[in-house]
Amino acid sequence: MTAPLPDLWIVVTLAAAAFQTVRFMLQKHLATATLSAAGATFSRFLYSAPFILILLAIYLGMTGQALPVPAPGFWIYGLVGASAQILATVCVVMLFKQRNFAVGITFKKTEVIQTVLVGWIVLSEGVSWPGFAAIALGIVGLLLLSGGPGVTGLHLRDLRNRAAGLGIASGVLFAVSAVTYRGASLSVAEADPVLRATVTLAAVVAMQTAIMLVWLRLREPGQIGAVWAARRVALWIGLTSMGGSLCWFIAFTLQNAAYVKALGQVELILSVLASTLFFRESITGREAAGMAVLVVSILMLILVI
Repeated sequence: MTAPLPDLWIVVTLAAAAFQTVRFMLQKHLATATLSAAGATFSRFLYSAPFILILLAIYLGMTGQALPVPAPGFWIYGLVGASAQILATVCVVMLFKQRNFAVGITFKKTEVIQTVLVGWIVLSEGVSWPGFAAIALGIVGLLLLSGGPGVTGLHLRDLRNRAAGLGIASGVLFAVSAVTYRGASLSVAEADPVLRATVTLAAVVAMQTAIMLVWLRLREPGQIGAVWAARRVALWIGLTSMGGSLCWFIAFTLQNAAYVKALGQVELILSVLASTLFFRESITGREAAGMAVLVVSILMLILVI
C-alpha cells in the first residue's frame, strides 16, 4: 500500500525555504562585494521577472486556461505587499553587513511571530492566548540575539541598536507582505492554486521591478549598470527568487500565512549551515541561545495556532 503524500502546502513551503536560503546567500555575496543594498534587492526582481512571465505564459498554454481577472482589491493588496517586500529585503541585505548570515536570517524570521499579529489585524485570522505566550517567548529570544557579541543580560535597550532595528523592521515588513500576498491571491477568482499564485507573483514582481527601477534611476543611478555587470551571479538570484516566490505564493494560496511562515522556519537550520560552511562565520553562545529560544517559540506557535 502506497504511503500518503504530505499536503502540498508543506512540500512547497520546504522548497521555498531552500530556494530562499540560496537566494539570500547570493545577495549577501553581491552586497558585500559589488552592489548596494538597494542594488542587490533590485537584482532579485529584475532577473526573476522575465522567468515568471514566461512561466505564466507556458502554464496558461499547457492547461488551456484563460488569464483570470482579479477583484479590485487584488491591486491594493499586491501594491502594499510589493512595497513592503522591497523594504524588507533592503533591511535584510543591510543587516548582513552588521551581523553574520545565520543571525541575520534569524532576525528576519521574527516575521513568523509578526505574521500572526498582522494576519489577525488585516485578515481576522486570529490567534489564541497560548499563541500570544509563544510570541512573548519569541521576544525573549529576540532580546538575546539583539545584544550582539560581548553583551550580557537582557535589556530592552538592546533592541535600539542598528542590527536589531533592521531585523525587527524586516520582520514587520515581511509579515505585512505575507499577509497581503495571501489577500491578493484570495482575490483571484480561480480554483487552480498554481494559476492563482503565478498570476499574483507576476503582477507583484512587475510592480516591484518598476518601483525599484525608478528609485535607483533617481537615487542611485550607477547601481543599474552595476546590477547588469553582476548578471552572472544576479541571474541565479533571479532563478532562485522565482522558485522561492512561486512556492511561497502557492503555499499562501493553500494555507493560513502564519502556518506557512511557521513551517518555513526550517530556513534557520539552513542558514546556520550556510553561515558556518560557506561564509566561515562563527556563532556566539548568546546568539545560539537566542536562535534556540526563537525556534522553541515558533514550534509553540505551530502547535497552538
